[in-house]
Amino acid sequence: MAIITLLTDSGVSDHYVAAIKAKILSTNPGINIVDITHAIQPCDIAHAAFVLRNVFREFPKGTVHLAGVHAVGNRDDVAIALQLEDHYFVGADNGLFGLISEKPHQKLVELNIVSNTSSSFQEKDIFAPAAAKLASGVNITALGSPMPSFKKMIDRQMKATKKQITGHVLRVDNFGNLMTNITKEAFDILSKSKTYTIQFGGEKFRKVNLQYNQVDEGECFIVFNSAGFLEIGILKGNASELLGLNYDSVVNIVFDE
Repeated sequence: MAIITLLTDSGVSDHYVAAIKAKILSTNPGINIVDITHAIQPCDIAHAAFVLRNVFREFPKGTVHLAGVHAVGNRDDVAIALQLEDHYFVGADNGLFGLISEKPHQKLVELNIVSNTSSSFQEKDIFAPAAAKLASGVNITALGSPMPSFKKMIDRQMKATKKQITGHVLRVDNFGNLMTNITKEAFDILSKSKTYTIQFGGEKFRKVNLQYNQVDEGECFIVFNSAGFLEIGILKGNASELLGLNYDSVVNIVFDE
């Protein structure tokens, strides 16, 4: 079954999301539409990229992902469709797609399948028809003109040496948990046969938990989550508020000699 996911900053109190879905279904009523979230704050590309990066691979290859976050974009941002990691993405060339994968794209086009390529509601008028056509089996090359590259922004990068890993908080989730860019892969390699100290906000810990509930209520847990990144939280509490940490806060793992 053809799948289109929707990720927008449109909220749920207006008609916008329903209008996007209506446009998709008017092209092909057999498409399965899956809502990722519509609660992204307006124009928050960093949050949108974090969400999409952590979920798109969970869908079957060939899924079409429509991203309507900061959809109008900046003055020179065009509407694009790209194939990346055997998935398809449709949205504005505003830098969002450049933050979801390190791998090179497979195909990329500037969308020009509709006569009116200027719209105040690009998600409905431009992105939705293109996404519906892709999900219906139309080749991406038939949707527009080839492009050599799309915009890429530089996200915070984890730094790792034999003595230390330095990362940052990339997202505070709905529970107040702190999602960092420190990978389990790097930690497993560097921590082998070593003891270590995890440092953040004046706190120091010497253990990574396997599950959230391995600590008592109100205590801090540190886990590598299902996405493979270091996560810090407080059981039944808000770690961001209680630890005084937020987006871009520094987290260090120091290895003992």
